[in-house]
Amino acid sequence: MIAFLLNDEIHRIENLDPNTTVLNYLRLNLKRCGTKEGCASGDCGACTVAVGELEGDHIRYRNINACIALLPSLHGKQLVTVEDLKQGEQLHPVQQAMVDCHGSQCGFCTPGFVMSMFTLRKNKASPTREEVQEYLAGNLCRCTVYRPIIDAAVKMYEAPKQDQFSTQQAACIEQLKMIKQQSNISLQGNGNRYYAPTSSAELATLLLQYPDARLLAGGTDLSLEITQMLKEIAVLIYVGNVVEMAVVEETESSYKIGAAVPFSDCRQLIETDYPDFKELFERLGSMPIRNAGTFGGNIGNASPIADTPPGLIVVGAKVHLRRGDTQRVISVEDYFIDYKVTAQQESEFIEFVEIPKARPEYQFKMYKISKRIDDDIAAACAAFYLKIENGVVSDARIAFGGLAGIPKRASHCEAELSGKIWNESSLELAMKALDSDFKPLSDVRASAAYRMQVSKNLLHKCYLELIDCVENTRVTRYARNA
Repeated sequence: MIAFLLNDEIHRIENLDPNTTVLNYLRLNLKRCGTKEGCASGDCGACTVAVGELEGDHIRYRNINACIALLPSLHGKQLVTVEDLKQGEQLHPVQQAMVDCHGSQCGFCTPGFVMSMFTLRKNKASPTREEVQEYLAGNLCRCTVYRPIIDAAVKMYEAPKQDQFSTQQAACIEQLKMIKQQSNISLQGNGNRYYAPTSSAELATLLLQYPDARLLAGGTDLSLEITQMLKEIAVLIYVGNVVEMAVVEETESSYKIGAAVPFSDCRQLIETDYPDFKELFERLGSMPIRNAGTFGGNIGNASPIADTPPGLIVVGAKVHLRRGDTQRVISVEDYFIDYKVTAQQESEFIEFVEIPKARPEYQFKMYKISKRIDDDIAAACAAFYLKIENGVVSDARIAFGGLAGIPKRASHCEAELSGKIWNESSLELAMKALDSDFKPLSDVRASAAYRMQVSKNLLHKCYLELIDCVENTRVTRYARNA
């Protein structure tokens, strides 16, 4: 059985196909049709709902895409939909602001916008315009051109902060704590099974018993097999409750990110050390995607166009794997073998990802190319980790995604730069060397020729951005020697 709070009431489910999405359960089982289906892939935001989770002595709300969130993952959480905001005849401040600012026309996308604004209001006391845009970037609208919606997101703060969720919070916390005490979380239906272990040891045992089981964290990619390919997954194992995989730890030399930690919960730590990761995170899907997606999933999915692997490869990140009682560590670079083929063995899983702290003598640059700036899958990604001393490249680590069946190092390009002066001549040879490193394919996102040309351009972009850095280093060293 699984249990969660539907607004402020405990909702229990004993028999249901675990492949059921939150969206379908709301619309088909509960007849709550305020939550809309637009794309069934987490792109448009029409299905946005809010999920509350216990965090210390309060409830933290996140906006998620109900169309790709699987219902069993709600166990121990609070689900809030647009129907829950209105109290009697009184509109919630978010809804009233949308009315006052004429933020809705056809209305199809409106519930999703309202729920994203609701989580914004719960998480930010005085957001900047950029923060408002970040919260709404995953919601698409064809009618209002966004200005009145953004105006509504500003106006909603004119109302008192307290609402019915504030006054009910203490009671909801007690109910969530009671649900959390439940052991043996599972669900069966339509011949399919779902398990939610709470420890790595329990997860390891389950995977030995069900070696073909699929692991579910955020489900931002796995769920597409259900919603887009119409597949049924026989055994699902949710890792979001595994204690060891939900921890973020900083050591003297690295950051250890649990494989089930959402990007939203660890990005700030990584961005502080690697500033170029900031823009990548901002463009890694939308906020609902970042509220669900994880490093573990982004690596384990083994997509050649996943956003984070090129950066992880060049900085020397590692994955910590476990099978039964056996644990081992391999580099992210060695994890990828061929298209959708990895070094991960049967019944083995990623427990956490270890990212080394930035080395001050190295320069880190990372770029993503996609058709849309926001909320889009990459056509190509590039990452550069260069050590430049006295104008000479003493070490070059370069990786690309989207140019091969796996994200991989550009070894010929690296060789052309290593030991060479950081100038136009060495750059030109390094750009030509990419032709020996990769033979990209053409697909719906980009042609092979475009991928190769834009990747060369990204290397040139890196060169131009680091010219000032190199010159400043020379000036500083000259001043010190003088």
